[in-house]
Amino acid sequence: MIYWALLLHAYQPPTQLPRVVRKIANESYRPLVSLYREMPEAKVTVNICGSLTDILYDLCFSDVIEGLEDLARNGQVEFTGSAKYHPILPLIPEDEIRRQIELNSKTNKHFFGDSFKPRGFFLPELCYGKEIVKPVADTGHEWFIMSGIGCPAEWPVNIIYQVESEGRRVAVFFRDDLLSNMVGFQKMEGGEPFLEELRKVQDARGFEDIYVITAMDAETFGHHIWLWEKLFLMEAYEEIQQQKSLSAQQKQVLEAEEEIKAVTVSELLDLFPKGDVIEPKPSSWSTTAEDLENDNPYPLWKGRDNELHPHLWESLEICIETVQRALEVADNDESRKYARIARLLLDRAEHSCQWWWASKRPWWDINMIANGLHEHHRAMINAYKAIKSSGCDEETKKEYYYKVIAAREFRWKVSDELFM
Repeated sequence: MIYWALLLHAYQPPTQLPRVVRKIANESYRPLVSLYREMPEAKVTVNICGSLTDILYDLCFSDVIEGLEDLARNGQVEFTGSAKYHPILPLIPEDEIRRQIELNSKTNKHFFGDSFKPRGFFLPELCYGKEIVKPVADTGHEWFIMSGIGCPAEWPVNIIYQVESEGRRVAVFFRDDLLSNMVGFQKMEGGEPFLEELRKVQDARGFEDIYVITAMDAETFGHHIWLWEKLFLMEAYEEIQQQKSLSAQQKQVLEAEEEIKAVTVSELLDLFPKGDVIEPKPSSWSTTAEDLENDNPYPLWKGRDNELHPHLWESLEICIETVQRALEVADNDESRKYARIARLLLDRAEHSCQWWWASKRPWWDINMIANGLHEHHRAMINAYKAIKSSGCDEETKKEYYYKVIAAREFRWKVSDELFM
């Protein structure tokens, strides 16, 4: 038996234009919900970041939210945990990691109710660093998924590796990068050729039972690739269902290929044994072998030769420190009000898109970068206002005013690069 687990990741940044979200929802999210409703035996693991759930509700796409909830209650969809505003988790402090995970859980439990009970965790951009293991384990997740390029051991198809932090173990799944990219970039004609690729994996390894995990953006289907949900997903599921419908005698007469079954990622935990404890390589789903050789694990978010990335990170680090100090010193109604606002704005400011659009590999968009910087600036304004209006000593107020000036300098440096 070949067990195929598909994971779809749905996310839009808090700075996304409403017209863009409407276009994506109509081209991708709604058709995907309809497809799974029409195919009751199809299964999928879904990550939807809380930032997108909020936006869909605000833009009156409650049918998408309700559709996913219904599919989860039917057992077709399993949700994963994640970070609400899609930050690059290995690159932010641990307390910020935990907050983003908790915000995501609170938001999605509000909208999806009891159907949101994730066993697994989706790392934004599949960015792994050992820093994430403890907060992911501590928040109750049994597994997380990362890019196959980060696997340091023999490729797993019939065992599930584990990682360990302070005596706690979490299962780690690796996506098949080759097959995922073949699907995600339409390097095959449809669902049937994909199933043939799955059979080739089994033939190459020779095990009776294997699993293969593919993971990609949900927006791949219908938005990035027009009608790909029908030309690929529907075709694959229909072929699997047709194969399942064959009688044992028909399979024998036709010498049918090995059966393939669509499952959720969590179902694999109950189907395959645990393997060794390993230490995966820091990486993302955009990391290449050359990047790893050059000690450049997060090239689209902290590229070694990128001029903008360091300035953006410096700006965010100052912002985090200033907001934390504002929360500590706020001691009256006015300062507490501004500190709360600053905290909420900082959550948004951590979203990954500003670095991605600054990567120039190959994508580049000055407005998405500027939008991210604006989120930093708004958080800083409110944080310093909280400090200034609090009863803390004048030395502290002076110290953090200098940090406001330093953050302004980094914003200017980014702006200068954008102008050039």
